[in-house]
Amino acid sequence: MKAWLNGRVLQSSDEPALGVLDHGLVVGDGVFETIAVEDDEPFALTRHLDRLVRSAEGLGIGAPDVGLIREGITATMQGQDLVFGRIRITVTSGSGPLGSPRGPGPLTHVVATEPCERPPATASIITVPWPRNERGALAGLKTTSYAENAKMIEAAKVAGASEAVMPNTVGDLCEGTGSNIMYVLGEQLITPTLASGCLAGITRALGLEWLSSELEVVERDAPISVLQEADEVVLVGTTRNIQAIGRVDDRELAAPGPITRRAQEIWGRRQAETSDP
Repeated sequence: MKAWLNGRVLQSSDEPALGVLDHGLVVGDGVFETIAVEDDEPFALTRHLDRLVRSAEGLGIGAPDVGLIREGITATMQGQDLVFGRIRITVTSGSGPLGSPRGPGPLTHVVATEPCERPPATASIITVPWPRNERGALAGLKTTSYAENAKMIEAAKVAGASEAVMPNTVGDLCEGTGSNIMYVLGEQLITPTLASGCLAGITRALGLEWLSSELEVVERDAPISVLQEADEVVLVGTTRNIQAIGRVDDRELAAPGPITRRAQEIWGRRQAETSDP
């Protein structure tokens, strides 16, 4: 891994660099993006940076310095020969008091880049009872306030799964801790609407755009129990792309199913056309 902070490449990822009063540490007051790297090329970087800015402005911390962040990405990728990897961009509101009120800034910009293993072709998920608040102050923003997600993913690991999927406050299917979800009923590939409170995922958006040219893709809200009757289930996300799900809770599914296989084929063709769609 190579890490960078506010214009400076760190000597190691363990180097002390962040102040103890940084508001990202004190109260989780920040936003982030994770970008996949394929053969030394970040994928969909422009879309990720655009969403980073939207999240930061939605959180009220102001716009990150995108030019500076691009310099950090270049610096941390240099010399790594990344066949497959990930870039994590974190922007916090900067130094603040030991409490919720923010300090005067400036923002803290962090970039870390590392090689990683590709996710498996199929995975298992569990559903959890803890809801995402679709009306909350952070709804739709990709913030660093991820403690509840950490609790959910730990519950998934205990159950032998790789992801936890949650409802929203009215019991409708929402999202995973780090992924969007799709499922198949008949010939339709269905995903929750953004009104459910799910994140506007980059892979989700590209999937809706690319897959709808050859498949019947629908945005529709339904109770989370719909996963117990779905013919196929799919997770979509930055490093997962389109991942088949072979088990939901105690229910086994054939994975990948025929719609999932077609979706994966379409995705593969379109992704090969450009690294920055």
